[in-house]
Amino acid sequence: MSYVHLLPVIMWTYCNIMEIHMLVKKRTKVYDFNFHLVWTTKYRKQVFTNDIRRNDMKNILLKISERYGIEVNNIEIMPDHVHMMISFPPDMTPSSIVKSLKGTSARMWFKHYPETKIQLWGGHLWSPSYFMSTLGNVSKEIVNQYINSQVTKYNNGKPTGKE
Repeated sequence: MSYVHLLPVIMWTYCNIMEIHMLVKKRTKVYDFNFHLVWTTKYRKQVFTNDIRRNDMKNILLKISERYGIEVNNIEIMPDHVHMMISFPPDMTPSSIVKSLKGTSARMWFKHYPETKIQLWGGHLWSPSYFMSTLGNVSKEIVNQYINSQVTKYNNGKPTGKE
């Protein structure tokens, strides 16, 4: 006798007992994947040097995330890097998420700010590397506090003067 049809009920009961509220429920799957994602501009150049530029990149990333079904729990655009707390379905890979976010955002950014290509020499907005960590070892609140503290740490998002 199969109890597969009871899996959502079992998971929901377990999560209520454990007071877990971050589950995403789809027709055939229940998941709780949360990641902290960070990547930098090429050469750590300070590209997002004012509120307009930071908001433009934030809106670009939110639009891309919506298109690909990525849930954005938090996002901060710093002068030379991006912090995101995201969740995505288990049928997507972390590398495909990063590729979509970085590649598409760079194309959209260069359409609005073509002069940035000159500033970045080789015409690449982002460094090829990134950092991604699951939120299993720390709570979402701790990661949120860290991401939000970056604005204060980096002069409220204003350029620090180093180029």
